[in-house]
Amino acid sequence: MELTYPIQRRKSRAVKIGDVIIGGGFPIAIQSMTTTDTRNVPATVKQVNDLFEAGCDIVRLSVLNHQAADCLPAIREQVTGPIVADIHFQYKLALKAIESGFDKIRINPGNIGAEWKVREVTKAAKEREIPIRIGVNSGSLPDDVLAKYGHDDPRAFTEAALREVHILEDMNFENIVISVKSTNTQTAFWAYHMLARECDYPLHVGITESGILETGTIKSSVGIGAILMTGIGDTIRVSLAADPIHEPRVAKQILTSCGLGPDGVEVIACPTCGRCQIDMIPLAESISARTRHIKKPLKVAVMGCAVNGPGEAKAADVGIAGGAGKGMIIKKGEIISRFDEAELEARLLDEIEAMTGEKIDRD
Repeated sequence: MELTYPIQRRKSRAVKIGDVIIGGGFPIAIQSMTTTDTRNVPATVKQVNDLFEAGCDIVRLSVLNHQAADCLPAIREQVTGPIVADIHFQYKLALKAIESGFDKIRINPGNIGAEWKVREVTKAAKEREIPIRIGVNSGSLPDDVLAKYGHDDPRAFTEAALREVHILEDMNFENIVISVKSTNTQTAFWAYHMLARECDYPLHVGITESGILETGTIKSSVGIGAILMTGIGDTIRVSLAADPIHEPRVAKQILTSCGLGPDGVEVIACPTCGRCQIDMIPLAESISARTRHIKKPLKVAVMGCAVNGPGEAKAADVGIAGGAGKGMIIKKGEIISRFDEAELEARLLDEIEAMTGEKIDRD
């Protein structure tokens, strides 16, 4: 797709996953994946619900073997949000997940096996009217495609995905989501662009195996953000070697930074310098943590000096600026009160509560 300004989101068909719709111009959905042993039903249910509470719209579970698949009905009974079964190697596990009432199946073209197995899964999904995600990634490209292109060629990802798409389309199945995730951000960027030109299915965007919390957050932000900023992407997953609770939080910040939502409090803060005369960084971190639960959109500024602080805070809905033992509240571009530095956090939280109607824990 040709880049123009302003960027327009790619037009994709809508696909329903439980009560969430991706594509079709709907908001970009956030996904994550559990790290629990799926055979441990209580732990898995808790983690799924924790991820929904942290901001996920869709949560995926790994189905390692038949014992794990046998636990899926119990998990389904205790989870109300959209859940996806992640299937590798054994197509019968996908059939069990479909029978258990899961909302989507993810299969990988490099390891699901013979074409007839894919057709069996497709037939079952069609009967239940649930989508299939064709998930291509760096670690499981088909051997012949690897021999043709190598690991880091975006054409390999696109060809592998479209090959699987054609199998499903031959069965008149078009309830499809596609991902082409690479560990290489440039490979992923171009693979998604190539794929976007070839079909109108919704695209699940991510950088696979991006790394530990700090480095993975940076790599995912660069890769996913670059793709989103060109108008491509209908749902995203940040893949971190960390507690998965971090994934939806990072994903929300990526979407917010790209101007794509979701709603909530966005805290902007100055990087501090020698002019800063308040302990600003812990203050900004505290405001961000205490307001994470708020859904109403609000831009909050935490500024540390009298040079740029008041002016930058005026660009936010509400903010504070401080220095030399004093502080001020700036609301909708106007200074509305001045007070002692010790009151900065409490005064700002009061304003946020008043503007959002949400109670904030002060303990």
